[in-house]
Amino acid sequence: MSKRIVCTNKRAYHEYHIEGTLEAGIVLNGPEVKSLRAGRANLKDGYAKVENGEVFLYNVHISPYAYATHNPTDPLRVRKLLLHNREIRKLIGKLHEKGIALIPLRIYFIPNGKAKIELGLARGKKLYDKRAALKEKQTEREMERAIRRKD
Repeated sequence: MSKRIVCTNKRAYHEYHIEGTLEAGIVLNGPEVKSLRAGRANLKDGYAKVENGEVFLYNVHISPYAYATHNPTDPLRVRKLLLHNREIRKLIGKLHEKGIALIPLRIYFIPNGKAKIELGLARGKKLYDKRAALKEKQTEREMERAIRRKD
């Protein structure tokens, strides 16, 4: 099963500890789907909220499709996410914990042509966590370089 990834939220992995992920469908209109197929989306400041038993996606920018014939929609409009009721109930329980947020990690197309979004249950990192992660990456790179030089 091959996924065609449209965009990823690289910043999320730097600023949050991802404790779990789930897949959801997105309610889009036609030009938004075309724009996603062209790779014109940005997840950087996006987040999801549970309201009245439904999950909505905020601040995800999907650029207007240039060749749309009717009026373009707002690129930052609130979009409904499609999840089963049991998944929403689990999310509500987890989101009541202090410091947990629901953020989009990536948007992709599955083989039957439907757009999906991967959401992450995230807990914010402290500044020292970010520094430690960067230091760890740097040491890994240095070790790989040293191994390559020996060969």
